[in-house]
Order: sequence, then structure tokens, then C-alpha cells
Amino acid sequence: MANSTIQIHPPSEKKTLWAWLVGTFFGAGLLKPGPGTYGSISSVLLWYAAAHLLHPAPVALAIGTTIAAILATLIGIPAATIVARESGREDPGHVVIDEVAGQLIALIAIPADWQHAALSLLLFRLFDILKPPPIRQLERLHGGTGIMLDDVGAGLFALAIAQLIHLRF
Repeated sequence: MANSTIQIHPPSEKKTLWAWLVGTFFGAGLLKPGPGTYGSISSVLLWYAAAHLLHPAPVALAIGTTIAAILATLIGIPAATIVARESGREDPGHVVIDEVAGQLIALIAIPADWQHAALSLLLFRLFDILKPPPIRQLERLHGGTGIMLDDVGAGLFALAIAQLIHLRF
């Protein structure tokens, strides 16, 4: 089970607004079924919209995506910790900022077309669900760190495979 070092308490009446907004990625994590998929799709749609509205050079898009992934991770760790504590659950399904960060990592350095975006989404979800080693071990880290870093690992795996596929074809 994820984050086995967290003490689980009953859900809190108090909700820290900023943490819940970030943790649920502005409500995407509250959608059913499969809130993690909604978080990933939200990331892909925002990335795709930015790429096509702003028309950045490929290297600028990669840098911007990297910065967004780092910020999502750094802000997501405390947000996920707070939402988990206030939910009374170790890794609540409605926390999807981890999927946002992981999906953004999977999108780094891929061409800004729908085919590559879809491939990135499929690969990320596959690795996020299967959690091959060492991704599963990252999930055991304490609090929001464990919630976030297993998805960061899945994003790195997806990025690597997407790059190999892109180079091959």
C-alpha cells in the first residue's frame, strides 16, 4: 500500500482551499470514473492548446513543459500531503496533480501534434497503472512525496519510450 508511514485519521471537516484546488487540479480529480485519467487528459489538452495558440519553437515548448512539470511537482507535494491528511486517506484518488506532473513530463520533447500527444497519454497511463519497478517503490515514500514521485517516474518511463518510438519511425 502506498505511503505506509502516514498515520490515517478520520477525514477533516477543514479543507485547505489552495491545496484542494491544486491537488484535484481545479476539480478534475472529482470527476468519475477514473479521476487520474481526467487529470492526465487535462494536462494534454492544456499542453496542446498552449502549443497551438502560442506556436513556440520545439525547444521553447520543451523548456516550458519542463518548467510546468517541475512547478506542478514542487507545488503538488505539499498540496497532496495536505489533501491526503484532510481526506484521511494515504493516496486519495481525487488527488490528480501527480498525474498532471507525470503527464507533463511525458510530453517533454515530443512533437506538438495530436498523434504524439495521444501516444504520450497512452504510455503515461500504462506506466502509471502498471507501476513497473522502481516506480512502485517510489509510491512508498512519505506523504505527498510518494503520491507525486511514482507519477514522475511513470512520466519519465513514458517520455523515454515515446522518444524511442519517435526516433524509430
